[in-house]
Amino acid sequence: MARFKRILLKLSGESLQGEQGYGIDVKRLNEYAKQIKEIADMGVQIGIVIGGGNIFRGLTGAGKGFDRVKGDQMGMCATVINSLALSSALDAIGQKNRVMTAFRMEPIGEFYGKWKAIEAMERGEIAIFSGGTGSPYFTTDTGSSLRGIEIEADVMLKGTRVDGIYTADPEKDPTATKFHDITYDEVISRGLKVMDITATAMCQQNNLPIYVFNMDVVGNLKRVLDGEEIGTLVHN
Repeated sequence: MARFKRILLKLSGESLQGEQGYGIDVKRLNEYAKQIKEIADMGVQIGIVIGGGNIFRGLTGAGKGFDRVKGDQMGMCATVINSLALSSALDAIGQKNRVMTAFRMEPIGEFYGKWKAIEAMERGEIAIFSGGTGSPYFTTDTGSSLRGIEIEADVMLKGTRVDGIYTADPEKDPTATKFHDITYDEVISRGLKVMDITATAMCQQNNLPIYVFNMDVVGNLKRVLDGEEIGTLVHN
């Protein structure tokens, strides 16, 4: 039995670039697709949100002179590109899926609706949610929280480059120690950068736990669903 019945998987756009430093690394993309199919075969219902930072990040663009609203819209389009890439990789290994967009982009993707997404997942299709929230000034972290709450997910699995939440950035501070689990209140009071504050508050208020783990290690997604304690759980 899988640990969770329905999940919202949040993937980092930066992770998709692999060792390339930009764009989409096909090897990393295919590794993700195989890991996702592996848990779908266990009967887990899966919704996915992918960031767009490997292509364009609206906030960074605003710092370089882009209009903030247009920059965020460019970032939303970047998430659509990543979603289509993942959809294609899943298609190639025989996993049914559908791309849903937060704003109308037919025929590129289907306009998102809660009940359409749930019905698709209950049929065994993977629902890939692109375009963030559809509005500027919100991150894909907030989009993930929103979609996870809407689809009534049991948990948000946040796949990152590190194996959980630490007292400080482990890539910069060798003395940082890892949390096995931590409350939302402590995340906020310590100022830990798990997600942006809006996304964190949404999960806290709607009692959606977050499990942070290293998605870049092949097999880790299944280990999480098998109940192995390889990351950090954030909860009320």
